[in-house]
Amino acid sequence: MRRTLAAMVLAVSLLAVGACTSSSPKNALGSRKIAAADRVAAPAISGNLMDGSGKFELAQHKGQVVVVNFWASYCAPCRTEAPELEKVLSATKAQGVTFIGVNIRDQRDPANAYLADIKPSYGSIFDPSAALALKFDVPPNSIPATLVIDKDGRIAAVMRSQIDQALLEPVVRDLLAEQA
Repeated sequence: MRRTLAAMVLAVSLLAVGACTSSSPKNALGSRKIAAADRVAAPAISGNLMDGSGKFELAQHKGQVVVVNFWASYCAPCRTEAPELEKVLSATKAQGVTFIGVNIRDQRDPANAYLADIKPSYGSIFDPSAALALKFDVPPNSIPATLVIDKDGRIAAVMRSQIDQALLEPVVRDLLAEQA
């Protein structure tokens, strides 16, 4: 009985660890910028903002670079990268960059507590079923994940690991310099 219980605890622990990836930003194996000729249109996403301040629709941001960050309250690397996302937003907002968070596979109360603690300056959409994440081919066990959409509404970069300012900001600045 104890062996069975120990095996079950180990299995649950492994699932929880697999629920969010923590590869180092310096290693960023899950990161890549996509050549302009190889980019595909970003899927249509929209949703009510968790703070009740309105609705986000990706289509309304054509002509802007948009950073989409998938996160969950139980994801420690998500919490670690949050200040890094804020640094990039602060450094690029004046050039017209938009950030949106997408909370996936979570419950509303823990997600709201996370937001109250982190206090991001951009909104987040609540996506408990991960339907929006799956539109972007972001499996729920691969968070944090950050995608950058170019001015033409195409997926221009995919980062399937914890990111930092040194990784994300150059990608955003490159995309800002591109002609729409």
